[in-house]
Amino acid sequence: MTPHVESILEGPRGRRLCLELARELEPDIASAIFRLAHGVEKTSEGILVPAPWVDDAEPFPASMLEHLSADLASLDLSGLDTTQTVTALGRSVNSAMYWQEPDGADVLAGHPIIRSALADIAERIATSPIMEWFTESRRTEQWAIDWRSANAWPPLPKHPRQTLRQWAIEERAEEERAARERPRDPNASWGGTWWSIPLGLVKTIGRLPAGLGLEEDGYGWKQATSIPVRGAGRTFEVRSAEDWILLCREFPLEVTASRRHVWFQATGRDGRWVIPDWERVANEWDAVHLTVLGYLSSATRVLHVDTETASVIGGCDPDTTIWLTDVAREWDGPRQDWHLDGGSDTWILTL
Repeated sequence: MTPHVESILEGPRGRRLCLELARELEPDIASAIFRLAHGVEKTSEGILVPAPWVDDAEPFPASMLEHLSADLASLDLSGLDTTQTVTALGRSVNSAMYWQEPDGADVLAGHPIIRSALADIAERIATSPIMEWFTESRRTEQWAIDWRSANAWPPLPKHPRQTLRQWAIEERAEEERAARERPRDPNASWGGTWWSIPLGLVKTIGRLPAGLGLEEDGYGWKQATSIPVRGAGRTFEVRSAEDWILLCREFPLEVTASRRHVWFQATGRDGRWVIPDWERVANEWDAVHLTVLGYLSSATRVLHVDTETASVIGGCDPDTTIWLTDVAREWDGPRQDWHLDGGSDTWILTL
């Protein structure tokens, strides 16, 4: 198994990408995935959706797993194209959740039998031309996305240092408040902040229109304006879990009390949590870029910083650059309007 295949299968989002591709390619597989996944999902009230085979020790019946595994292994991948892969990637991104248990399809894709059966699909992805995008560093030419109407074009955010300073103050205040007021029991019904990145900074994507469909916890936008951006300076590339872990080790910010309940729901882990202290990161780096492969291998899972501490990459979309210093500028290329075509579920340039 090649390193790229291992990376895809290592992460929940990578496995979900493979599962979504299988669902796209074969209707019988789609039906089997629906039946199995539906049987382990929970309602918003935490009540298990009834299914005759659900069991605490093994949520899936062996016969159904073996049948699905065989179907996955015999799947004809000869017609797989880039458009299908991008569509499946969007579904994987859109299904990422950090505030409740993984959905049934994520649970299914992580089962050892199914994970093993997804290897051929991962291999096909890893050897296809799309891997050039999945592994590439930040591009010089980027786009910031405004999800409002074309008549409401705002300027790009400014004063990142002030934004980061305020972010750091608010994060520490929330952590102190959560430590005082929230229950220690991770099972307690309590929401809270789940993302790992600062808001309010310039954020850009590297490819259009593909990047328009890659938004975690999206709002169902149907219009978008792309704003051309160029930036200079040092970019920290997050290509793997190890890169994110390095940021957390060098610039740790404690978020245990404020993330305890939501990240326990998402990962099942109860322990100390940290994220990068982005205000301090900005002293050494101008931007941070999460590659697509880095996202697929590392998002929505526990990343162990040391024996007692872990982190989660939450709220950062694949192939996204977050600009930490004032080096990103709108350039001379035109802003472009896009709309989502409901029939094909694709983003189309508005002329």
